[in-house]
Order: sequence, then structure tokens, then C-alpha cells
Amino acid sequence: MRTWVIISLVVLACSPIVLGRKEEPVEELKARVESAKPSERIDLCLKIAERQLDTADKLYTSGKVDEAKALIQEVVTYSEQARDAATGSGKKLKNAEISVRKMANKLRDVKHNLNFEDQPPVQEAIDHLERVRTDLLARMFGSSK
Repeated sequence: MRTWVIISLVVLACSPIVLGRKEEPVEELKARVESAKPSERIDLCLKIAERQLDTADKLYTSGKVDEAKALIQEVVTYSEQARDAATGSGKKLKNAEISVRKMANKLRDVKHNLNFEDQPPVQEAIDHLERVRTDLLARMFGSSK
């Protein structure tokens, strides 16, 4: 009984911290990328790419195809930046690969819900993300020469 009281108090104490935390706008994250350390840059770029992908999915759903295409291009760009930072520093390679794989899978789901004429840019982005993944995997498991 005593442990339940302690656990309840800890949960209640932490809930305002978690609930009161707001996400930074994407523009602020973009501004922080250039001045960030390489290990922080990886996380920032992946976070930007993931949030832009979520927004692009919503835009495609609402029929705003041109705006969504621009965001899909940003997903690719920031994924590349994350790859470059990860391969350059040798850190967070696994996290970057997992995030890029999830984004590629989500793009496949988005593609299947689009009209045929809207699918090619999304397929190009998927192909590009797969190349980014391949680069990350090669860095993780490549020869140590």
C-alpha cells in the first residue's frame, strides 16, 4: 500500500511538467540547426523531418498537394543533414537509421492514399530516404578500414 502512495505522488508531481511542456515551432528548430553540436544536430534534423512529414500527410489529406510536396522535399533535406551529421560524428547512427526507416514507411502509406499523378514525388522521396538509410547502414556495418 505504501509503494502505491509513493508511486501516485511521483506521477502527480511529474504530470504538470509533462503536460505543461509545449513543442517548439519548426521554424525555431530550423534556426537552431546551424549552431547546434553535431550530436544535437542529428536529433534536431530528425525531429524537423518527422514533424514536416506529419504536416505533409495532413496537407495531402486536405487536398493541398503543392504545399505537401514542398514539405516532403524538406523531409528529404533534413534527413540528409541528419545522415551527414551522424556519419561525420559516428554517433546516433542507429537512431537516425530507425527514424529514416519509419519516415520511409510512413511515406509509403501516404503514397498509397494519393491519386496516381500525385505519387511520383512521394516515390522519389521514398527512394531518397532509402539511399540515406543505406548510407547509415554502410557506416554502421561497413568495414573498419
